[in-house]
Amino acid sequence: SLIITGNGDVLEPEHGLVAIGSGGPYAQAAAKALLDHTDLPADQVVKKALEIAGELCIYTNMHHTVETL
Repeated sequence: SLIITGNGDVLEPEHGLVAIGSGGPYAQAAAKALLDHTDLPADQVVKKALEIAGELCIYTNMHHTVETL
């Protein structure tokens, strides 16, 4: 995954994780912990990380749609 900044710079995220929005840092931290310490598949890591972000960030809700490509 790559991130394009507002200035047009292309960045490769650390640890292969990308998270955006107000709850992004919470979701990213939760996903990294889950990847490091569980054997959950990627879709389950995403769902749990979003759930954790929703519990911690007042601007993040608990209604998620996860699409797998």
